Amino acid sequence: MTRAAFTTLGCKVNQYETQRILESFEEAGFTIVPFESAADVYVINSCSVTSDAERKSRYTIRRATRHNPDAKVVVTGCASQMTLNQGEPMEGADLVVPNPAKLETLGFFRREFPAMLPQVNAPVAASLPTGRTRATLKVQDGCNVMCSYCSIPSTRPGMVSRPWHEVLREAQKMAERGYHEAILTGVLIGAYGPDSGSDGPDFDGLVTLLAEQSGLARLRISSIEMHQVSEKIIELAKRGTVVPHFHIPLQSGDSGVLKDMNRRYSQDDYLALCARLYREIPDLSITTDIMVGFPTETDERFESSLEVCRQARYLSAHVFTFSPRWGTAADQWGDPVSPQEKAARRQKLMEATRATGAAHEQSFVGRTMRVLVEGKLTRDGLLTGLTDNYLSVSYSGPASHCRTLQNVRLEEFRDGVLYGEWVPNRPALREFQLR
Repeated sequence: MTRAAFTTLGCKVNQYETQRILESFEEAGFTIVPFESAADVYVINSCSVTSDAERKSRYTIRRATRHNPDAKVVVTGCASQMTLNQGEPMEGADLVVPNPAKLETLGFFRREFPAMLPQVNAPVAASLPTGRTRATLKVQDGCNVMCSYCSIPSTRPGMVSRPWHEVLREAQKMAERGYHEAILTGVLIGAYGPDSGSDGPDFDGLVTLLAEQSGLARLRISSIEMHQVSEKIIELAKRGTVVPHFHIPLQSGDSGVLKDMNRRYSQDDYLALCARLYREIPDLSITTDIMVGFPTETDERFESSLEVCRQARYLSAHVFTFSPRWGTAADQWGDPVSPQEKAARRQKLMEATRATGAAHEQSFVGRTMRVLVEGKLTRDGLLTGLTDNYLSVSYSGPASHCRTLQNVRLEEFRDGVLYGEWVPNRPALREFQLR
């Protein structure tokens, strides 16, 4: 028995890719074990979006060797690609797989360590994890936008769209295996299209196709740039083809900083889009990514980000700090904002978005919403799940509700949690359909 363990750092694209790598090892006869247990092979899908992510990637390598000093450690992902770009070794790694070739990790391992391959007579059938309600579906890879702070164009070079028939078949398999929701993900997902390999449809067309033929109850877009929220995407959300939740990165609320970041919109553009989406899409929730401490972000410019947070009324935000990335345009500006100031700004933004999120959740008290119940219970024995618009809900119900869609009346928002009551024998609200 040859044991393999896997872990992921970073984005949903990485999570999807780790699952694909895991399945290839499982098909080859490896026994999949938790990362914290003793294994013969540890596969780490790393991240380099910030210096903290790189540090965690290196720490994870050390953690693997502590679990089993004799194991082989395989590292892929953006952090490992960054070391390859710089011509530096990845300390502690026995094998580094280039990021563009990560789905071929098994082949790299097979060539490097042939004696460690399991001795099996026939392939073991791979399967998606059981007990899950939502699955990640990668449709696109690569980015050519060249934001001045971002290393992704050098760690995920090239723009690639998966052929539409391959994406559709994978979505259909997810539905067959009991998933109710697919989270469509990519590095620059709105760039999906025929010019980069889709074999026909653009992103709007792909979403429509998945809605009509996948058999999934809910489609969610993981993250989309504001200039790629097209008229068609808005219409699809209004019709219920995709759920009423958009994650639209802001990065900065100041137009001057956005220009320095090489972002292709202004503060006014962003706020105008948010206002329109709230006006036209029922029950909409918006989440975002925001950076603090960019080299040209002054105190006054930071206040612009705070103001955008208040006006955009985010449900939640991922707030992170700037760190210089090798090879990026912003690297030449250094890192003039002190760590203490970055921490203070981050705290202010988190407080602001917690307040807007609480107000947003409170506004749904008294409503009956469709909830996809996750396969776990809270400490107090309540079931938990997510509404179409990404609100987390807890309620009392039978264990048979796990991995099903249920109607729940939202009764109270208390201590950051929405509590509800199950509403049986009613047609599900906002049923997934094309009209």
